[in-house]
Amino acid sequence: MKNRLHILRAEQRWSQAELAQRLDVSRQTINAIETGKYDPSLPLAFKIARLFNQQIEEIFDPDAEE
Repeated sequence: MKNRLHILRAEQRWSQAELAQRLDVSRQTINAIETGKYDPSLPLAFKIARLFNQQIEEIFDPDAEE
């Protein structure tokens, strides 16, 4: 699933490790989400959306392929 996580993270000037710590996941999880190799669980998607103060649909596009 295509997503804007890398862009949002870069706008905050956070490393993958910093974002992972804020979300209580591993850096590898962040990398996998950003590269489209892993789709986050619904609870994690909500957590990401809340962190960036956006709607899930603004971050993740289930209709777009990587």
